[in-house]
Amino acid sequence: MGVFDERLYIMDWYRLKHSVAMTLIYDTQKRADYIKSHNLFYHMGNNCMVMFRKLPLYSKLISFQDNVWIASNVTFITHDVIHRMLNNKFNTKRFTENIGCIDIRENVFIGANTIILPNVKIGPNTIVGAGSLVNKDLSEGVYAGIPCRYICGLEEFISKKRKIVIEFEKNRLSEKTIEECWERFKNMKNYEKK
Repeated sequence: MGVFDERLYIMDWYRLKHSVAMTLIYDTQKRADYIKSHNLFYHMGNNCMVMFRKLPLYSKLISFQDNVWIASNVTFITHDVIHRMLNNKFNTKRFTENIGCIDIRENVFIGANTIILPNVKIGPNTIVGAGSLVNKDLSEGVYAGIPCRYICGLEEFISKKRKIVIEFEKNRLSEKTIEECWERFKNMKNYEKK
């Protein structure tokens, strides 16, 4: 028979309550403000945006400085449960949970579907590309991959970033914007003109 930890039941109720509240907040910056006003993270800076609606386990082990932007489905892992498997295998309670902090400094963007492991610091002025695995500290620059690796400096990224003027018609992209996006895409991919 496995070892039961009653703390998980209590934590689940706490997380559920705040996750439901965060789900009801449509605006992503107001969702970050909710985290700040309810003191759910160790620290939540100003001008932050979070797409996630589920409060991470041990959220007090997560810190955001100012101007941190988190895209959809980013996972913050502040612990592992290997101790449960080991305790069950050896019918003991001698193994303890491994927990760790996640510190995200100022001016950071984390792309969609990124996983951030415990005991990681993401330095200021950093971009992490979508689908990355952050398993070590990152300093200023652009990173992506599994595990993430350095791609280029922030200044180089900014110089390559192309700007498209986005226009809307009835809450949809305008035909002009759609055509401009396809033209840019075709130029990037060296399509042959027909």
